[in-house]
Amino acid sequence: MVLTRVAPSPTGDPHLGTAYMALFDYVWARQQGGRFMVRIEDTDRSRFNPQSEQRILQSLRWLGLQYDEGPDIGGPNAPYHQSQRLELYHRYADQLLELGCAYRAFETPEELERIRRELDGKGQRRGYDGRGRALPQEESDRRARAGEPFAVRLRAPDSGITVVRDQLRGPVRFDNAGLEDTILLKSDGYPTYHLAVVIDDHLAGVSDVLRGEEWLSSAAIHVLLYGALDWEQPNWYHLPLLRNPDHSKLSKRSGHTSLEWFRGQGVLPEALCNYLALMGFSMPDGRELFSLEQLIEAFSWRRFSLSGPVFDLQKLLWLNGKYIREVLEVTELERRLAGFGAERGWQPYPTFARVVELMRPRISTLLEFWERTRYFYAEDYPVTEAAAALVADSGPLLEEALAALRQLRPFSAEAAEAALRDLAQRQGRKLGQLVQPLRAALCGATETPGMFEILELLGPELTERRLERAVAGTHGLV
Repeated sequence: MVLTRVAPSPTGDPHLGTAYMALFDYVWARQQGGRFMVRIEDTDRSRFNPQSEQRILQSLRWLGLQYDEGPDIGGPNAPYHQSQRLELYHRYADQLLELGCAYRAFETPEELERIRRELDGKGQRRGYDGRGRALPQEESDRRARAGEPFAVRLRAPDSGITVVRDQLRGPVRFDNAGLEDTILLKSDGYPTYHLAVVIDDHLAGVSDVLRGEEWLSSAAIHVLLYGALDWEQPNWYHLPLLRNPDHSKLSKRSGHTSLEWFRGQGVLPEALCNYLALMGFSMPDGRELFSLEQLIEAFSWRRFSLSGPVFDLQKLLWLNGKYIREVLEVTELERRLAGFGAERGWQPYPTFARVVELMRPRISTLLEFWERTRYFYAEDYPVTEAAAALVADSGPLLEEALAALRQLRPFSAEAAEAALRDLAQRQGRKLGQLVQPLRAALCGATETPGMFEILELLGPELTERRLERAVAGTHGLV
């Protein structure tokens, strides 16, 4: 059975890269009738953030990537926190020591720094010279029994080739002479990623390991560990990293990478999953808009691209807008908008459903809807400089428009259009010359949906009150 896993570190914001990997873990497991697991890699205690784990799990659920086992729901491979599995790591580290595939290294941090500087001065890329290998076994045992701190290092082969058989890239060969004696167990008793990931994946029965290509350089270490412990390797898939438009690695220093940021902007989880899928996969028929279920049905590694995927925020927003306009039913869009607003203290108003229908073709995110329609539900709506200037220059014209609109009964879009056209004709103006100051006075902006529909939705009382304020020169809203 296929078992995939995503193993985030709870050290900060839920990352876009985690979602990217988790998406393909989820899709591959579902298509193969397998299982998808979440494991928390919390052995980096210096960067551990106790709130981060819950935020990561919440983000995965928000995306619809429901896992079959994990720290909050349990499962057959518990515990799902590496910090709760230390006894296992020590047991297998001892086994590697007994097999002669690893050794104790007693260097202090100061000694290690001196070794690194010496090697760097010689132009050698290794960070450790392997001197711990020469320590006699009797002395190593004696120092360990005496309680002297030590790390456990892999005894990498001095010669030969280690082959990583990647399912996407084919065989990748590493010269063993270039491999460092990597630390497996740190002197504080916590494992490094290399030891923990191999043990955890094997014991859980993970069949397919999907991870970023930055781990390909370490894969030879993992292959050596599987061999030393006489374990069957999983299938390796090293996926290309997400890139910025300038092809640099996507990071929070160069763009938005937090899943919570995208959620806060009102990006739909379906749209984000859809877009992340496009970072690596293309549908056989070339379409760009598809559901998670359709992706699972069509997915094939043969259609997966290894070229560096560029994460383009504007393309994501374009796709999100298409979901809003073409995928969501209007009633579902209303529900999502209402829920998004409620989280921020914004409540639907009497004309909410009609405003949603009016704005649906004009927005790309849920947040954009609430920001661009604030004049419908609040009096502290923003006023642009252009709108304020236009109102200040249009007092007499707005006064005549107010007089005309006061006569409207019924106060409808059709009646407003007829009255304002008549007024513009009598003034010898084009209709736009009258509508634009009106738009600025009522909405605080010079770009909005149709003015006549807005008049009807605002209603006579609110329209008259805002125009009276504008004529009186008190349009100074924030």
